[in-house]
Amino acid sequence: MRNVILAIEKQRLDKWLWAARFYKTRRLASEAIAGGKVHVNGQRVKASKEIQLDDNVQISKAGYLWELSICGLNKQRRPASEAVHLYKESESSQLRRQKLIDFNKDLYASTPQSDRPTKKQRRQIHRFKQQSDD
Repeated sequence: MRNVILAIEKQRLDKWLWAARFYKTRRLASEAIAGGKVHVNGQRVKASKEIQLDDNVQISKAGYLWELSICGLNKQRRPASEAVHLYKESESSQLRRQKLIDFNKDLYASTPQSDRPTKKQRRQIHRFKQQSDD
């Protein structure tokens, strides 16, 4: 776990969300925080909120909810393999998200797909009609 700096005692929330790879940019992280999608220790906060080790963070993103405990702070964004060491997700959060993922897969699989022909099929139909007209 290289470059996970534990000497840092506090870090801005938007910076941590970016470094932990929950959001692609700090701007997206700030917008999510301002929109009430991120809570620290059960309270709505601002992007400039200073977080520290063992704080609890709840992130609501794309219909999923993460409940995390902060295990590390990092000055810069590192690879995803290192970013997962910055937090620990609760068991109940993992189970809830997995159930929702499975439910969404089942729901999508059971919905009827479009009967509209693909581009390739439309070309074949067009060729077939031209041949039958000749």
